[in-house]
Amino acid sequence: MATAGAPRRFCRCGCFCSENLYVARYGLHVRFRGEQQLLRDYGPILRDRGCVSPKDFQQLLAELEQEVERRRQLGQDSAARKALIASSYRPARPDIYTLLQDAALAPEFLAAAEYSASPGADLKGLLQRLETLSEEKRIYRVPVFTASFCQALLEELEHFEQSDLPKGRPNTMNNYGVLLHELGLDEPLVTPLREHFLQPLMALLYPEYSGGPLDSHRAFVVKYAPGQDRELGCHYDNAELTLNVALGKAFTGGALYFGGLFQAPAALMEPLEVEHVVGQGILHRGGQLHGARPLGTGERWNLVVWLRASAVRNRLCPMCCREPDLVDDEGFGDGFTREEPTTVDVCVLT
Repeated sequence: MATAGAPRRFCRCGCFCSENLYVARYGLHVRFRGEQQLLRDYGPILRDRGCVSPKDFQQLLAELEQEVERRRQLGQDSAARKALIASSYRPARPDIYTLLQDAALAPEFLAAAEYSASPGADLKGLLQRLETLSEEKRIYRVPVFTASFCQALLEELEHFEQSDLPKGRPNTMNNYGVLLHELGLDEPLVTPLREHFLQPLMALLYPEYSGGPLDSHRAFVVKYAPGQDRELGCHYDNAELTLNVALGKAFTGGALYFGGLFQAPAALMEPLEVEHVVGQGILHRGGQLHGARPLGTGERWNLVVWLRASAVRNRLCPMCCREPDLVDDEGFGDGFTREEPTTVDVCVLT
């Protein structure tokens, strides 16, 4: 008898190892396929930003080659770290690892999600339960977690930071933070948040992404502090939709700013600035250009969830804007999927 339904494997697009590589020193995202291509495509702008000597260029070349190799090994290295953490780490707040409960969520968020999943729900009704930060840019805000849950999560994150276990960092733009799947928080926290609450809410806010479910995510916490990361350059997310929740602590500055969609001309004209409010989440499209202004004082920790819909990104990779070149990966990969051959079990009657 044949097994019903073909299993899916999550993948990344091959462009992950060649597109959108961030060079912090020059504040530039680049495509990298070799020395001659880099010089041809970016020579003038690199010189304008301080890469002027052969030594500067060779140093940049070495850094990019190292980053490409890191990306190629990323899935395997992350899986190895996750296994080591699972076997060796003792949490400070074991309660964080239990299945997400309504008590951890702000009443406003619960009400918005419940309304979104109700029969007859529409965008007008949902917007009465959210704060609209920009109608034009379709950016919204809503309390997500209670203050006590934010505090408990921060205690756990700081405890892990102080351990000597290996830590995968969120991305090349953020050097301080935690990947939640490596810490074991995907299954109890992020997956139910996505499936039960964010899915119906986002389907009303952004119906263009509701052709299929938000069936995967990448979740991480970023930290900004004096002597560490203090700001974040302009970029867009490798996601269809994004939730960004301020967890704490006390801080000044660090406002988010938003431009237009990354494909749009003059996308950073008259950016919108949004102040963080602890416990509250900002909802926006992944392709919305955004960044963070410099931190003034204190520490700021944010939970960022990239929400992905394979039905959307399987048609067009949001990073290279081409049909994705699928490469098998660990876990959720980068949210692309391919169907695996269906397993057939043959029963022989004797």
